[in-house]
Amino acid sequence: MRLVYLIIGCLSLLLGIIGIPLPILPTTPFLLLAIACFARSSKRFESWLYNSRLYQIYVADYRETKAIAKGRKKKILLQIYLLMGISIYFAPIIWVKIALLGLTIFITYYLFKVIPNKPEE
Repeated sequence: MRLVYLIIGCLSLLLGIIGIPLPILPTTPFLLLAIACFARSSKRFESWLYNSRLYQIYVADYRETKAIAKGRKKKILLQIYLLMGISIYFAPIIWVKIALLGLTIFITYYLFKVIPNKPEE
């Protein structure tokens, strides 16, 4: 089972890294899955991911407080709007454009209404 968890952890980490520039793939859930799988398979990989800049930027706040700072949310949203705008512009089919717009609206709602703001320190 340890090998299965290690493989799933590595795939999740890869998808999380790919999700950084692609707004359709959510980075944080994949990195959370990777850390959970590494905890069950390899303490070395788990320690490496915990101490990585990738973890600190995309996961640490949310995992520890279940909230995201408002400034971070704005940066996430700016990146999503930019990349989704490009995707919508180049999408050849109107239904794809509508679906991408709907996904963008849903992500915006979820980010600002479902995930709480991290209190200012």
